[in-house]
Amino acid sequence: MAIKRRTKAEPSFSMSSMTDIVFLLLIFFLVTSTLINPNALKLLLPKSTNQISTKASVSVSVKHYPDKGTFSYHINGESKAVPFDEIEPALQTLLRDSDDPTFSIYADRTVPIEEVVNLMNIAKRNKYKVILATSPE
Repeated sequence: MAIKRRTKAEPSFSMSSMTDIVFLLLIFFLVTSTLINPNALKLLLPKSTNQISTKASVSVSVKHYPDKGTFSYHINGESKAVPFDEIEPALQTLLRDSDDPTFSIYADRTVPIEEVVNLMNIAKRNKYKVILATSPE
């Protein structure tokens, strides 16, 4: 006596849920990639073949205005410039709780080395590590 099933198993697979997941991941990565821009200022960084893997938690950008002969300092890519006298207290506040205090210097290609050395002196006084940001060759 042969027993027949009334319902047959469907061997098909619905891809609609998979496409929804892929679409949501695509949107997530597009949104987060635009938020991860540590250097909001447009700087022409010097070129270098050496790259470092350490990530700094704080960045200081130096923008040079050769026509005016002035410099502007920006902490963490903020659009508002910070006077040089306020950089050290701001760095001390931002790096106070860090176990390995490190900040990176994003200096425009036309910035004199004296301005970069002034920032390095701040790091030396406070025993911070410094990363000089460059663009890859």
